[in-house]
Amino acid sequence: MKTFKAARWALFPAAAVGLALYSLWVIYPIIASAVTSLTNASPLKTSTDFVGLANYAQMQTDARLHRSFTFTLIVVIVSTIGSNVIGLAFALLLNGPGRSYKVMRMLAFIPQVLSGVVVAFIWRSILNQGGLLNTWLINLGVMDQAIPWIGTPNLATFSVCVVVTWVNTAFATVVYTASLQSVPEELVDAAIVDGAGWLSRFWNVTWPLIAPGTTISITLSLITSLKLYDVLAVLTGGGPANQTNSVAYYLIQVAFTGNRFGYGSAIGILLLAITAVTSFVSTGLLRRREAKL
Repeated sequence: MKTFKAARWALFPAAAVGLALYSLWVIYPIIASAVTSLTNASPLKTSTDFVGLANYAQMQTDARLHRSFTFTLIVVIVSTIGSNVIGLAFALLLNGPGRSYKVMRMLAFIPQVLSGVVVAFIWRSILNQGGLLNTWLINLGVMDQAIPWIGTPNLATFSVCVVVTWVNTAFATVVYTASLQSVPEELVDAAIVDGAGWLSRFWNVTWPLIAPGTTISITLSLITSLKLYDVLAVLTGGGPANQTNSVAYYLIQVAFTGNRFGYGSAIGILLLAITAVTSFVSTGLLRRREAKL
């Protein structure tokens, strides 16, 4: 008992340092942003005044903010569903013991380890007017002239959804592959002996057992899509006509281009609250689904 208590007290300095760093880099910025959101703070002003909830009230009539929420919601829904469906399909295809399967799984994860800026530059070279995609389609005779994939609102939204889905699919593939490899082989073999087909084995044996992986993949896909910024900054720049502004991108524009730190902080607090509630609700629902399965 004494040894256990001594070991526990020995970990106290490390825990204290960790708590201090967490408070400094996470808790303090959140509190500071919350306080700033109640002011009209701006680097262009010599003084900062307390305005209460005026910044939050202004968000109700901010048309650009509303459009950014709509765009963000579209990207979140499309990329979350798309990346998880495609990621699960890839995982089923790559779930093998050989070295070639390991190499393909490693290649499938590459989009996830690339920075958002690099990903955006790659896809910009593919999707712009003289990019690889248009050149390829024209050479094949599929079309006569280049398509502005990131030059018109609807196509730009579609293109962003494709890029974000592509990135999130890499993570989903790895999560589902790890989940599939944790499924006991004896259960699958027993289902085969009972005469169950592939679809029946997947739905009744595999799918319930990979439920925790599904929870992780969906929740992190939601969070990643909600805070989308870096890909947009390079791929579309929020255009055309501000149609691909995410909430995070609009926040940066308001705070650092418009020099409205108070209003930008209010948007940041709102985005934080939405992300926290979304992750909490989705995790709770998916955990409840795990219990039912």
